[in-house]
Amino acid sequence: MKIPMEMPMPTSEPLFRKDAYARMTEAEVLAHTERGGIILNRTLFYATGGGQPGDSGQLLWGDGQCTIATTVKGENGAVVLVPHEGETLPPAGTPVTQVLDWDRRYGHMRVHTALHLLSVVIPLEVTGGSVSAEKGRLDFNMPEAPEDKQALQDQLQALIDRDLEVTEDWISDEELEANPQLVKTMSVSPPRGAGQVRLVRIGTADEQIDLQPCGGTHVRRTGEIGKIRLGKVEKKGQQNRRVYLHLEP
Repeated sequence: MKIPMEMPMPTSEPLFRKDAYARMTEAEVLAHTERGGIILNRTLFYATGGGQPGDSGQLLWGDGQCTIATTVKGENGAVVLVPHEGETLPPAGTPVTQVLDWDRRYGHMRVHTALHLLSVVIPLEVTGGSVSAEKGRLDFNMPEAPEDKQALQDQLQALIDRDLEVTEDWISDEELEANPQLVKTMSVSPPRGAGQVRLVRIGTADEQIDLQPCGGTHVRRTGEIGKIRLGKVEKKGQQNRRVYLHLEP
């Protein structure tokens, strides 16, 4: 069924939040959007948000299959899988197998976690950011460029090589309001209104390296990031500098 504009959009159980390493699982098609998107009752696919791209992959059913180009957020928290143009869609009610483009997602997880650590070695306000499978960038409120980029890269690599644990915690909206210093990114406001906000912690509670609100997917330990390289630093306005980070092969 397609969802008429006046009907509320169904929601999907976000399996990617329970296990970011899950690559394949079963689900059922709940509905199609007016634009041909697919809503499942449970999804491994992360929807574009917080600078991280939506996941891609495949849906398989019976004798059919379709390729998912990206994943976006719909109304009321729905996760919408967007097929490539011209793909055949599984009808509502069809049991399907979700197959994630794992190499691309795992790249996102490694880069996203590395960017959290970049905000540790450059302890300035973050004004923007972007993640891809091989590189990412953060924009900082940084009037002057870093004097020693190699020293920053060495500090970042040292944190990565400590193989720090990456875990999540949850706090209430009220606790976040009482601790505004947790929010590093000025351009992206953490999602509020659901009663709880997800925090991503790097390190342990006793030896914490970083703690900030984030809905994205991350590796379990920083050692999985591997070797990184800091790329060019671009001037973006009078007060901003854009710092690029690359995963090394």
